[in-house]
Amino acid sequence: MKDEPRNHPFRDSTQDIEAADRIPDTAQTRAPAYRLAFTDQDFMTREELRPVRLQLELLKPQMVMDERGVESTVVMFGGARIPAPEHRDAAKTAVLADLSPYYDEARRFARIMTERSLESYGRKWVIVTGGGPGVMEAGNRGAADAGGQSVGLNIVLPHEQAPNAYVTPDLCFNFHYFAIRKMHFLMRAAAIVVFPGGFGTMDELFESLTLIQTRRMKPIPFLLFGRDWWEKVVNWQQLADAGVISPEDLALFSIVETAEEAITAIDAWKNGI
Repeated sequence: MKDEPRNHPFRDSTQDIEAADRIPDTAQTRAPAYRLAFTDQDFMTREELRPVRLQLELLKPQMVMDERGVESTVVMFGGARIPAPEHRDAAKTAVLADLSPYYDEARRFARIMTERSLESYGRKWVIVTGGGPGVMEAGNRGAADAGGQSVGLNIVLPHEQAPNAYVTPDLCFNFHYFAIRKMHFLMRAAAIVVFPGGFGTMDELFESLTLIQTRRMKPIPFLLFGRDWWEKVVNWQQLADAGVISPEDLALFSIVETAEEAITAIDAWKNGI
């Protein structure tokens, strides 16, 4: 992050960090109580500081994306376990292997959208994924194919998920809180596309749909890739027939099969068709 010009007469915090490092080593200066609060990791990770950590996790990506000029994004959700076609033989199940074409569709979709993003100097319609493997990697990889930037919103998990190699390094973030991460997925969203996936994908899908359904978020193009997959996994019509959602809620999303269909649907939305 770039340093903002000082517009106040007070001493800068970084100056005090440097000065504190030069203070003589004594029993007093070694004591935890003497550490500057904002440099004290033990203090910052206390339970009572959770509200502060939430705020920091909201602010940091927001400030960085503002500085990078990211105005709007295309959100790509999808399974971390879906293999690239060249790795389909290593898939744990035959079904996962058969889902590998979605990796290519995600990659192609991201490439086309990023080519369009470059027309706005990479400020609008920037691809954002969860930054991990599978469909997420495909999205960032497609953006890299087009020579554009893309965002990765990674999260610390017990199995140490590392960001994929295609996320723009300066736009690669790491989260502790799922809730704040999901806010950043949607804060700049101009469109959402969802590929087959597991619990995480379903969580992201239904939270996003709920926000639109309840008008906590404005409607945007919301596209599901793969009719066969989604109609097997979710009986959408049964939800409407049972009355647990309204029939018009089924119009909040569309199902597409290819990157080209998704682009057409987004264009139709943009043009008010």
